[in-house]
Amino acid sequence: MKKLITVFATLSFFISAHALAQENAGLTKTETQLTRFIDSTNQQALKELEKIVNINSGTMNFAGVESVANVLIPEFTELGFNAYFESGEAFGRAGHLIAKLEGGQGPNLLLIGHLDTVFELDSPFQGFELLDNNKAKGPGISDMKGGNLIILQALRALHSVGELQNMNVMVIMTGDEELSGKPLALSKKSLIEGAKWANIALGFEDGDGKYTTANISRRGSSDWTLKVSGIPAHSSQIFQDAVGAGAIFEGARILHTFYEELRSEDLLTFNPGRVMGGTSVSNNTKSNSGSSFGKNNVVAESFIVTGDIRGLSLEQVKRVQGKMRKIVAQNLPNTQAEISFGEGYPPLAPTSGNKSLLNMYSQISEELGQGKVIAVNPLNAGAADISFTAEYVSKALDGLGLSGTGGHTVNETADLNAFPAQSKRAAILMYRLKQQ
Repeated sequence: MKKLITVFATLSFFISAHALAQENAGLTKTETQLTRFIDSTNQQALKELEKIVNINSGTMNFAGVESVANVLIPEFTELGFNAYFESGEAFGRAGHLIAKLEGGQGPNLLLIGHLDTVFELDSPFQGFELLDNNKAKGPGISDMKGGNLIILQALRALHSVGELQNMNVMVIMTGDEELSGKPLALSKKSLIEGAKWANIALGFEDGDGKYTTANISRRGSSDWTLKVSGIPAHSSQIFQDAVGAGAIFEGARILHTFYEELRSEDLLTFNPGRVMGGTSVSNNTKSNSGSSFGKNNVVAESFIVTGDIRGLSLEQVKRVQGKMRKIVAQNLPNTQAEISFGEGYPPLAPTSGNKSLLNMYSQISEELGQGKVIAVNPLNAGAADISFTAEYVSKALDGLGLSGTGGHTVNETADLNAFPAQSKRAAILMYRLKQQ
């Protein structure tokens, strides 16, 4: 019996060794060590993930956002980073976690995460819940506290093999990605400064939630406001030369023409989110609310619409804005209209540098036995902080965070099997970038 057990044990060892060799085919000795470190520390990292998921860090819960930062800062300090929390008082938010290590070798890498979630203190969704061995629910577990821990695990792995100490790495985890502070020039100042320092930006959002994709591009997003005025009069006089069409008809014309003439633009979307019209209108931009007063027998004097526009490149957005202005200017009789565009997230265009990063990342995934990684369709991903780096870095790749489903809902769920797998991808990607 002992001999039989020994035979089976020996056979199991060789089968496991063969499977590991097959899975890690193409990896160097150092890269294999990175993967083994991540496997050996995965359970502890999952406990850390549960801990920060259980801290409410809705964007406007400033204390909660800073509490998450305070859990993570000592972990970066232990790895040799100069890590601290930068106050967001100047832009009306909690602030950002910033950690920097300059060791002198390889490119300057900027790693991007965010501390905040969409779930505020009054949300019914407040805690981590293990569903089975492979899934867990929790506020921000995939968007994007899982991504923050993937950053940390990848850096820990690099530190364990003696590679991190001489790398150049900056980590910025913003506290207002889900609801940006104003003005953006202050809210995103540290992120933009980090991008100017960096050569390469890596974002650890959850992308479209799929394990097999990453983002080489993201559409930009900015607000627009349409204001229309007409001549108030008794409704029986509408369309007369002295009265004209009224503000609501003019506003409706403009919106319908937007729909007819602009929706054929590839990868462009525009959406009117709020409409108010009548004799008098108030618009509260801070609370995204407003009110209107009017009577059925009075021609409307005022009309206001607020919305957003999303495009894949700055050129596309500027060109479409020009078209919108022309449509707005073709007024119906005795009406006037103007459209203004607010600040917003710039687009991250699919550059050749971004594509080369994806190719490298996909090759690593295949060598790990995890399969090919393809680019996310830009229509399936929203704006993200990495877009603010587009003007300054030569290469950028996003969507490297924890795969999951149900983002921004009380059903937000993460794939826990993806956690160590995606940590390995990130660690090896940074290692290979250093070698280059």
